[in-house]
Amino acid sequence: MTESPFLLRQDDEGVVTLMLNRPQSRNGLSLGMLGALRGALAEIAAEPSARVVILAGAGPAFCAGHDLKEMRARDYDPAYVQQLFALCAEVMQMIVALPKPVIARVHGVATAAGAQLVASADLAVAAGDARFATPGVHIGLFCSTPMVALSRNMSGKHAMQMLLTGDLIDAETAMRFGLVNDIVPAAELEARTFALARKIASKSPLTLAIGKKAFYQQAELPLAEAYAYACEVMAENMKARDAREGIGAFLDKRTPCWSGG
Repeated sequence: MTESPFLLRQDDEGVVTLMLNRPQSRNGLSLGMLGALRGALAEIAAEPSARVVILAGAGPAFCAGHDLKEMRARDYDPAYVQQLFALCAEVMQMIVALPKPVIARVHGVATAAGAQLVASADLAVAAGDARFATPGVHIGLFCSTPMVALSRNMSGKHAMQMLLTGDLIDAETAMRFGLVNDIVPAAELEARTFALARKIASKSPLTLAIGKKAFYQQAELPLAEAYAYACEVMAENMKARDAREGIGAFLDKRTPCWSGG
């Protein structure tokens, strides 16, 4: 039998769903899985038809983090470990830098680097039975790289609570902590996430790209610099055809026709 691909891709009305496809390892982020994600994200970044990306997991879990069996099989080789974590960091940064919104569609568990994947996405929709954790402390390996994404999504004390205890938290707690945007019944997870993606995909792709980039860049600046930067972004955005089309459509009470320019 030929080995199934690490990722399954589905395109529908401008929405690209990337399904992690290693259910037997709870979609562990092995070198192969991370390499597949890197390649897929690079392709999507260059595709005008792709408006929004949904990250999902096949089988009973979204993603249980790094593939510990692969780590042990490699005898924890320092060169391999360095390559693994560097590639993981690259993929997480690609998600943030992707000029298309990314939505995590979470069911089952999202733990360690799986929780990092959720935190790196722009939005997250969780099934009611989803669970989240950064359990590295249980095995003597602090979740330092997931910490980067988590600490940028929630308050420091909430992030530290997850990191120091390693405890599983339920979907309601994850939403209270700021890790997910919405909780839906498991049977409705796919449909509700797609509906959200389609709503976002109906907006100007240029505006979405400008806004996503600006959101993350201003967050790292002091207040006055953030406002100065945002003013420049808005002034530049006003030069776009889509901005003028959108304003005109609003004033004329009609549906805008986006050109992406």
